[in-house]
Amino acid sequence: MTGQPPTADQPLRIALLSYRGDPFCGGQGVYVRHLSRELARLGHHVDVIGAQPYPVLDAGEDTSPGKVRLVKLPSLDLYRADDPFRTPKAAELRGPVDALEVATMWTGGFPEPLTFSLRARQYLARHRGRYDVVHDNQTLGYGLLGLARHGFPLVTTVHHPVTEDRRLELAAAGTRARRLSLRRWYAFTRMQRRVAARLDHVITVSGSSKADIVDQLGTAPGSIQVVPIGADTRLWSPSDAVPVVPGRIVTTSSADVPLKGLVYLVEALAKVRTERDAHLVVVCKKQGEGPVADAVKRFGLERHIEFRSGLSDQELVDLYRSAEVACVPSLYEGFSLPAAEAMATGTPLVASTGGAIPEVAGPDGETCLAVPPGNADALAGALARLLDDPELRARLGAAGRARVLAGFTWERAAERTADCYRAAIATGVGQRARSGPGWRYV
Repeated sequence: MTGQPPTADQPLRIALLSYRGDPFCGGQGVYVRHLSRELARLGHHVDVIGAQPYPVLDAGEDTSPGKVRLVKLPSLDLYRADDPFRTPKAAELRGPVDALEVATMWTGGFPEPLTFSLRARQYLARHRGRYDVVHDNQTLGYGLLGLARHGFPLVTTVHHPVTEDRRLELAAAGTRARRLSLRRWYAFTRMQRRVAARLDHVITVSGSSKADIVDQLGTAPGSIQVVPIGADTRLWSPSDAVPVVPGRIVTTSSADVPLKGLVYLVEALAKVRTERDAHLVVVCKKQGEGPVADAVKRFGLERHIEFRSGLSDQELVDLYRSAEVACVPSLYEGFSLPAAEAMATGTPLVASTGGAIPEVAGPDGETCLAVPPGNADALAGALARLLDDPELRARLGAAGRARVLAGFTWERAAERTADCYRAAIATGVGQRARSGPGWRYV
């Protein structure tokens, strides 16, 4: 046995924490899935420790020198799709953390970041010596402070401050009751600010997010490393085998999350259709009511907007390949995976300049057409310009893919993330005994 940290050529044992990891529920799940796969390809061993909805992992690649394993750390799953805000039976309560989870939900709060962090600390305390580093995927819960006492260096990814989601949702709230409800729901952001201000090793995905983390969460600038993510370019690629559908615009969104700006795209489509035939495919579940549904009805677009969900990876890629134009109308993004993935297929992109999107999409007129966020007129003008100009579509599509290949791939993200792990381990925080040459991943 030795007390030395792993050397530069030794594989790392990584605990990757994700309190909500399903890739169909948001970008955090996509991050966990692709990063863990690429870390394994580099030879590292990753335990993805997650709660419901559990992460979907690419764990079956026999050619990878490393391994990916899912460790389930179940919550009470109070927000399951078939029974949201459910009240669990008394027999389901296993201890104080479960009681805290229920009580917070009953009072209108969102308990998962805190309660997952407490369960994760309990798990890690029982497995001292198992991991070289703990990587938290934006839980930012009190339970993760002090992990050094259990022998674990901590690296935390913050995609963007959730305080920005809170600000935009409050701005869009129409009633005082709605604003009060949102403030209670987002009460966990106070905890996240306090935790973020105490972290020494933070990863974020863009320069824009870094500035927002410093400003809104109080993290020291020197503690933050920017590691861009991107597309799985083996999957997201052009293909002549998929026919392009004339007039098709594709976007990935959450229907009634104000941050995503979908309502402006609906309005823009109505303007575009006054002079040409066009239709929109939205990758998300259709909402029966809300601002987007109201806009679709107001503009009479029911037959010209289609919502699709539950697509396989290949179906999603082929959908983007079939579009004449892809669109990211978000008011704010900490990165924008949909932009990188659309560009990787060679589909020309119209994107807003909200948050970090320009860092991904690139210069207006060179790799995309860029428009101000929240401006339906500008969005309509850019969409119409691309729909009417096949040469411009071809030029922007080719330049967009080249940009992704040069700077936004998961392979490169995994390499730089592993460098961040080794930097955290090298500080001496949480060094602990490690097996010799016969150590095996179990």
